[in-house]
Amino acid sequence: MKRSISIILIALVYLTGTAFSGKKQESKTASDFERQAATLLKKEILAEAAWAMKQQPITVTASFSPRSAGGKHDFFSEADYFWPDPKNPEGPYINRDGLTNPDNFVEHRKAMIRFSKVIGALASAYKLTGDEKYVKQAVSHLKAWFVNAETLMNPNLLFAQAVKGKFTGRNYGIIDTIHLMEVAQGTLVMENAKAFDKNTLAGVKKWFADYILWLNTSKPGIQEKTVKNNHATCWAMQVASFAKLCGDENMLDSIRMNFKTNLLPNQMAVDGSFPLELARTKPYGYSIFNLDAMTMLCQIISTPKDNLWNFETSDGKSIKKGIAYLYPFIADKSKWTLQPDVMYWNNWPVAQPFLLFGAVQYKQKDWYAAWAKLEHHPHVEEVIRNLPVRNPLIWL
Repeated sequence: MKRSISIILIALVYLTGTAFSGKKQESKTASDFERQAATLLKKEILAEAAWAMKQQPITVTASFSPRSAGGKHDFFSEADYFWPDPKNPEGPYINRDGLTNPDNFVEHRKAMIRFSKVIGALASAYKLTGDEKYVKQAVSHLKAWFVNAETLMNPNLLFAQAVKGKFTGRNYGIIDTIHLMEVAQGTLVMENAKAFDKNTLAGVKKWFADYILWLNTSKPGIQEKTVKNNHATCWAMQVASFAKLCGDENMLDSIRMNFKTNLLPNQMAVDGSFPLELARTKPYGYSIFNLDAMTMLCQIISTPKDNLWNFETSDGKSIKKGIAYLYPFIADKSKWTLQPDVMYWNNWPVAQPFLLFGAVQYKQKDWYAAWAKLEHHPHVEEVIRNLPVRNPLIWL
């Protein structure tokens, strides 16, 4: 509690002082970048929080698809890249990799992203101001999603990313709950506030503990954990976030080991690229997405004794090398040597988390400058869907 108060006071002292002038500095410490980020984002954070204060909870029970094999409390979505077969319009859908079908059911996903926006904004504003009105509003949304029997979501993703005529749900759908990460982290930021009643907090943590269990023991969860590309990274990233909220140290230790022995060495090439992402029809966007996820794993689960930011494989692979590989293509997209993404090529990059958190850890002013000038509140749905960390202050 004392540490949280200190962080808030430090932020307030800085935010009430002179804002960063923008003049070139010879060197920056990690705390400098954090304070600059707080100054840069303060106005937008308070505006987003003002919006969030007016929102009523909307959970998965507010909408339903007749194509769902689940009930009203079950999250349901349809796989993005599956379309009706022109040769058999009423038959099973067929895959068109990288091309999003706009007619698929996405209302539950939208509701979850909205939930993430609400909690992320309220937690950020609370961290900046210490005003518990933001916590009180957040609690009403957390109760609706995780505690209230009439409106809660069941802690599983059995019916996510279904494919008409083929699957009532797939393990790949587990990636949809990356948008609960900022819900979990926002809860962690606000949990010691007086306005956060113990019963609700216990209910939220129980929900996430139940979901962690499902992610580790169900067939879809085990399948997703062992996928070779960004899906496995995102499985680990979200489980790490949920486990941190729940204080599940054994799970966090397991994910650290997975990062060092599997995710990083098996997905990254020696030059810092991700070959499996480069082979996709959206190589640029997927490379960014996977690097963001790898970076967030380092941010979430690193400890002084086991700092993943400093980890390097025997053949030289590291998260720093991954950021260094992709940064030039973020700073100047025209340098990208592969084919443009088949969709949303013009919408990337935005203010990618790997730039900010990498800048803080490695004191790279160029990475911070690139992050600072990019779009911090994108409005394109596909970009938002692939940008689960949109409120960086709650992670710093």
